[in-house]
Amino acid sequence: MSETRAMPVMRLRRPQFPLLLAGGFMLLGLAALAALAIGAVSLSPAEVIAVLTGQAAEARHEAIVLHLRLPRLLVAGLVGAALGLSGAVMQGLFRNPLADPTLIGVSAGATLAAASTIVAAGWLFPAGWQPLLQPLFAFLGGLAVILVVYRFALVEGVTLVSMLLLAGIAFNAIAMSGTGFLIFIANDTQLRDISFWTLGSVGGSQWVTVAVLAPFAAAPLLALPWLARALDALNLGEREAGHLGFRVERVKRLACLCTALAVGGAVAVSGTIGFVGLVVPHLVRLLAGPQHRTLMPLSALLGAALLILADLVARVIVAPAELPIGLITCLIGAPFFLALLLRARSGFAA
Repeated sequence: MSETRAMPVMRLRRPQFPLLLAGGFMLLGLAALAALAIGAVSLSPAEVIAVLTGQAAEARHEAIVLHLRLPRLLVAGLVGAALGLSGAVMQGLFRNPLADPTLIGVSAGATLAAASTIVAAGWLFPAGWQPLLQPLFAFLGGLAVILVVYRFALVEGVTLVSMLLLAGIAFNAIAMSGTGFLIFIANDTQLRDISFWTLGSVGGSQWVTVAVLAPFAAAPLLALPWLARALDALNLGEREAGHLGFRVERVKRLACLCTALAVGGAVAVSGTIGFVGLVVPHLVRLLAGPQHRTLMPLSALLGAALLILADLVARVIVAPAELPIGLITCLIGAPFFLALLLRARSGFAA
């Protein structure tokens, strides 16, 4: 009698983290090189590298790369990294891959504050102060909303994640209503400025913009080593995470604070850029799995590369004009979001 043997099961293994990390840095490097080389004045990769290493043959190339394209590249990369990383943190906090950093109201609050600055600039601020005060008020507006939302979600010393989500939705609606009122009373110039802000752009970025944004983008990265393991534990449930030795309330506060700093700083310098925080972490999760020690750094890398490429497309596709970068990210993110919904619907049907 022949012996029956079980057929071997073929399992697809995800790539190892070092390989994915190397691939992420390679993608980011190629995106950065393309962004520095392509534009109204096209440069070869060798000319770009010569400028970066201080061996430029022409002063014109040095001015284009170092004073125009490189600051813009760094701002796009920092904003993309901040949004991608914040999306990974929010999805871990809410235990939902469809969560997004905008859910807790930071972007809406920053947009309302920026629109208020634009409309009130003519009679409230001295001439020429608006470009300096607008990012500051946008950041403070986003921070104020997250503080109020967090206070609403705090019940007897415990932060209710469901209440955090509901309060964020409510304050999103309030802030959007306020922005709509400001749009209604704005003149043509102010209306154009508000519209351009809400669609997002990194045009006009300078080295001072990089210096302002860098601390806010770096803040979540500093919390990464401790927060990653805590978010993994939260996937098991808050009580289980507490039994494993994590201070759940501190994790929630740190997650909200990091998101507020990162998203508030990003929105302050670039306006509202949607879908990066939703699409990027989900793509990384499909490639690398759900562990946050790999999900978070790869989300930052892919978010930076995606926004650099989106900005490149935005400034060359209708040259010499320039599309808002938010249009490009929404064009990429909206179909991806629909695909996620269809996948979730098929899961419910099964």
